[in-house]
Amino acid sequence: MKIKFLISSLLFIAVCLQIQAQSFNNFPVTTQKPPLHGKHWMGITGKPLAATAGAMIFSKGGNAIDASCAMLAATCTMWDVLSWGGETQALIYNPKTKKVIAINAMGVAPTGATPEFYRGKGMKYPPEYGPLAATTPGTAGGLMTMLAEYGTMSLKDVLAPAMSMAEGYPIEAQTANSIERGKDEIKKWPYSTKVFLPHLGQKREAPDAGEIFVQKDLLATLQKLVDTEQQALKKGKSRKEAIYAAYDRFYKGDIAKEIARGTQEQGGLITEQDLANWKVKIEEPLMTNYKGIEVYKMQQWTQGPVMLQALNMLENFDLKGMGYNSSRYVHTLYQVMNLAFADRDFYYGDPAFAPAEPMKGLLSKEYAKERIKLIDLEKNDPKVMPGDPYPFEGKKNPYSDQIKSWGNFQASVNQNENGPGERFMKEFTAGTTSVEAADEEGWVVSITPSGGWVPACIAGNTGVGLSQRMQSFVLDAKENPFNVMEPGKRPRVTLTPSLAMKDGKPFLSFAKQAGDEQDQLLLQFFLNIVEFGMTVQESTEAPSFKTLQMYSSFGAHEKIPGGLILNEAMPDWTRKELAQKGYKLSYQPRTSGPINAIWFDWQHGSFWGGSSNHGEDYGIGW
Repeated sequence: MKIKFLISSLLFIAVCLQIQAQSFNNFPVTTQKPPLHGKHWMGITGKPLAATAGAMIFSKGGNAIDASCAMLAATCTMWDVLSWGGETQALIYNPKTKKVIAINAMGVAPTGATPEFYRGKGMKYPPEYGPLAATTPGTAGGLMTMLAEYGTMSLKDVLAPAMSMAEGYPIEAQTANSIERGKDEIKKWPYSTKVFLPHLGQKREAPDAGEIFVQKDLLATLQKLVDTEQQALKKGKSRKEAIYAAYDRFYKGDIAKEIARGTQEQGGLITEQDLANWKVKIEEPLMTNYKGIEVYKMQQWTQGPVMLQALNMLENFDLKGMGYNSSRYVHTLYQVMNLAFADRDFYYGDPAFAPAEPMKGLLSKEYAKERIKLIDLEKNDPKVMPGDPYPFEGKKNPYSDQIKSWGNFQASVNQNENGPGERFMKEFTAGTTSVEAADEEGWVVSITPSGGWVPACIAGNTGVGLSQRMQSFVLDAKENPFNVMEPGKRPRVTLTPSLAMKDGKPFLSFAKQAGDEQDQLLLQFFLNIVEFGMTVQESTEAPSFKTLQMYSSFGAHEKIPGGLILNEAMPDWTRKELAQKGYKLSYQPRTSGPINAIWFDWQHGSFWGGSSNHGEDYGIGW
């Protein structure tokens, strides 16, 4: 009996110690993954193999730019959940200039892509899949621009891991099963069928998990880029010039010719001239200051400013005093996000095209204070409208009358009484990946690349999967006069890397996948650390909530007024209080989303890495 008691006691103590060891401060949570630690470098992304590609580059002396480009190339080759024909958005902290810069490698609508063209095909929005969903490829150009401008290594070295994978790598179950589920769509496109369905005609036509997945056409395309770079170096060109020679071959040479030919053969619109005219943009990011922390986001052709607007409003509340995930806290954040997302849905678009978005007004602290006056602390507002930022720029709003009837332009309210259905959630949370990297020299990179996810249409014999981002345009100016499709224009996308600075130093680099979820969950992640003192790993896993009240940027562009997804761990009394405020509640076991992040521990001179307990995202540090 004494022995049994002693064993039981020891087991109890061991369990207590394990729980204590997994909770890294006073916040009462345990994490399912340990945090990452590093002194010299850190790289985190959507697949362990891709993180290994980054580690390989770091181990050869590359900086965070080199490593992030290698991870980006690997994730594209693994279709996690993107391809080489997709789009790339990045924030980079340059330790030499002490500035944060933005890389805009979003493709544009091709020649002939007009609202009239798509409406003539009976479409309310551009399609979710196929060549008519494709903007011009941006990721290849974004990768080569980042590497040329801020990296240290050759394209040959950085692409080596991805090229090895294109020769053949053991495909993981997540992607293999995604191919099998999407095979009916894949069979519409001959070049996709050739790549994705090696067992055509059998019961399972996709690769098996662990099967060696070979992409000969993609390997040949990447080899052409490396060959062009190496030939330029032999002719005496600099590293930078040689990389841009490869860039030109992709967008102006034989690769571009085959992309255009293969796309048009399958019914798409992309021309050689579209590819030749497209350019990566190096931009100034947008920023707001939240309690002494500078938070940087991409410009308004992304949804990134939503988080900045929300922080400006939330600065006026005692969030910590409300208590983490109390009904009051959830309600306050939900209402603030409603206001910010309503502005997103009406005012955001490509700043290179008229009309000019009123971003100065939208991001002003005074406008934020005016917006929060609309919040009812006792109930949800299911009919929240865009605000009027123009007076905060000293202007008159030219859309005042249009806003009065906004929201009545489409039968877009999802009426499913049982909560969000599978189709709605698939559209709302369309996935991608993220890449986070940092090094001891001070370079920091946050990337949210996307596009060309399975089931992708592959452009001819290039192995390059085309983007599906055209669906984020609107065809009717009544919905958003700033985001109406036009040739050469970038759609307003959900992709939104994040970078925060404090006391002139990097504080936090963070990003996540999953469509319209991104900024609402990144906002909660940020507040978990800043307001509630969580570690970066705790914050990536901590239960979050999701609003479904904004218009989806995908598919049928629906919304669910009052739709609120809670974590299953939410206590009954909080559920009841939120239901009384008018919310339509549904639940998920994990709600934080696949967030990847790096926190900078300046006190000890090290990095803390976090990667949430969703999917296969993880990283490596040293």
